[in-house]
Amino acid sequence: PFVAISGLGEAAARDIVEQRKLKEFVSIEELSGSCPKVSKSHIEQLKSLGALSGLPDTSQMSLF
Repeated sequence: PFVAISGLGEAAARDIVEQRKLKEFVSIEELSGSCPKVSKSHIEQLKSLGALSGLPDTSQMSLF
């Protein structure tokens, strides 16, 4: 389904799927670091489509 997103190529889509099989992403930062073929513009596009809703931007916990 990721390939259907305009601008997100097959290589980037496969990268997301393969990394997701290895571990569950806990943040957008982790997804970005684990998937080098996924650019910042891809991340922004996925955010705007709601595909990353529920994932915090960073893995850092807030104490407040």
